[in-house]
Formats: sequence, structure tokens, C-alpha cells
Amino acid sequence: MVNNAINTNPHINSGGAADIAITTHGSNVYWAVCAIMTVATLAFIGLGYTKPRTHRVFHYITAAITMVAAIAYFTMGANLGWTPIEVEYKRSNPRVSGLYREIFYVRYIDWIITTPLLLMDLLLTAGLPWPTILFTILVNEVMIVTGLVGALVRSEYKWGFFTFGCVALLYVIWVLGWVARKHASRIGKDVASVYLRCGVLTMFLWFLYPIAWGLSEGGNVIAPDSEAAFYSVLDVLAKPVFGILLLLGHNKIDPGRLGLRIRDYDDHPIQGSTHAGPHSGEKHGNGVGHDGTDVAGTNRPANVVDTTATGTGSHV
Repeated sequence: MVNNAINTNPHINSGGAADIAITTHGSNVYWAVCAIMTVATLAFIGLGYTKPRTHRVFHYITAAITMVAAIAYFTMGANLGWTPIEVEYKRSNPRVSGLYREIFYVRYIDWIITTPLLLMDLLLTAGLPWPTILFTILVNEVMIVTGLVGALVRSEYKWGFFTFGCVALLYVIWVLGWVARKHASRIGKDVASVYLRCGVLTMFLWFLYPIAWGLSEGGNVIAPDSEAAFYSVLDVLAKPVFGILLLLGHNKIDPGRLGLRIRDYDDHPIQGSTHAGPHSGEKHGNGVGHDGTDVAGTNRPANVVDTTATGTGSHV
């Protein structure tokens, strides 16, 4: 089948024309990755249906990552979702000579959605408290947004945004490499093992993304086709390969051990959660009520809240 995407969607749009842009080779790379992401999404969802509904949280998160990426790569393969930006560095190399480079903003839309999901996969595996997870995700969003703004700036001020993004990346790496690793090691060797494999892979790959940015959107050093190959390899390793390693590692890990107490609709009600007597809330020092039952939340780690009555539960 002939790829006519470049002819159908030429390097001209409402923003103008790009003379440094992908060719059919770059488009083919994007289409190939779109197929990989699509197959991975179906596989992850299928694996989820082999588990009880209360054990599918990581399957759904991981499938969502590749699903969003598949749509983004479909868009780039079709040579859509880009805008022409005047380059800061005019190169003599014919592969990158010209004034306006094709910048795929859809790539950043993908990352704004998928990188928080990747972090949720890792940080929930490590059993981190929710405030830490949420703040880490916020810093991650700063990293992505500053990368997008920098890519859309034609002057040297783009490197200021690049610097902001790198500082945010260092914070995220610190959480992954130090804080989350310590939490995972306290849960158990099996949890620590799967976290270490997936965490090290993620940290290594995320250090390479700024290099790809500096060579393409930032410095206009490599051609858009090479940019397509560079980012595509990173994304395939960071999403489908990451997902395979994560889900294989979670195969025999009960989400309840991570503080994820998820209640299904056909589960029995929690004893003492309804029709409580006048003394049901009173407890002795060991967390046991006068009637001899455990008072919710008293005999579990301090950073875990049981919200199974509403169907969800996790660290806070």
C-alpha cells in the first residue's frame, strides 16, 4: 500500500508552510509506531479481562497510555497536528536547510496525557501517598508544557523554557529514583523488583528526551525524519515495552498490598460500615470497638484510607 499522506496533507496549513519537514520515510515510521501502539492497547485490555475487575487498575492505565499514543502517531503519520516555526539556527546541511521547521504540537498533547499516566503506574506501584503523586504529576506537566512552549519559540528564549523543563525533569527523576524506590522496597521484594525494572527504564529514557528535543525542535541539527525515528524508538520503549514489563511484574501482586482497596459491586458490605450503634465508633487503644470488630482505618498504615464504600481507595 502506497503512503500518500504527504501528498494528501502537504507541508502547508493555516499557519503557513514548512520547508524543513518529514518525507514519506518519516511518515512511514509514524504509521508503524501507530500500529505498535494499537496492538499494545488491545493486548493490555485483553490481559486486563483475565483478571478480576478489582485487579485491572494497572491494565487500564497502561492501555490508556498506548491508546492515546496511537492516536497521536496516527496524526503525525498523516502529516497533521503540526505548525511551522522559524528556526533559530539556519543550517547549511540540505536535510535541515530552510527557514521554517515542522513542529508537531500533537506530540506534546500526547505527552501531557500519557506521562502522568506513566507516573501513576510507577508511583502507585511504589505505594506513594497521594499528595506526593499529585505534586509529582504537576511538576511533570510543567516539564511538558515548557517543552512545548520552547518548541514554539523561534528565538534564543526557547532555551529558557528548556531549562525550566530540565529542572522539572530532575525533580521527577529524584522522586522516581529515591523517594518512590524507598517506598517500594518497604512493601516487598516482588514489588521492589518490578518497580526497579520499570523505574530504571523510565529514568534512562526520560533523560534522552531532552537530547532529542535539543537536536530537533531546539537546535535544528537533525532532519525531521531522524527526529521521527529518535522519538519513536523512545516512545516504543517508554510505553509498550514499559507496559509489558509492568504488567508481567504485577501478575501476582494484589493491589491491596499497595494501598489500592477497590471494591466491586458484588462484594459484601464492610462489617460495621452501616447501621452503626451508638458505641460503634468508640475504640480501645488496639483499634477494636466495644463490639469486638475492627474500627475502619485503625489497624492499617497511617497513610492508607479505606474508601471501599464508594468503590475506591488508596494512599493519601
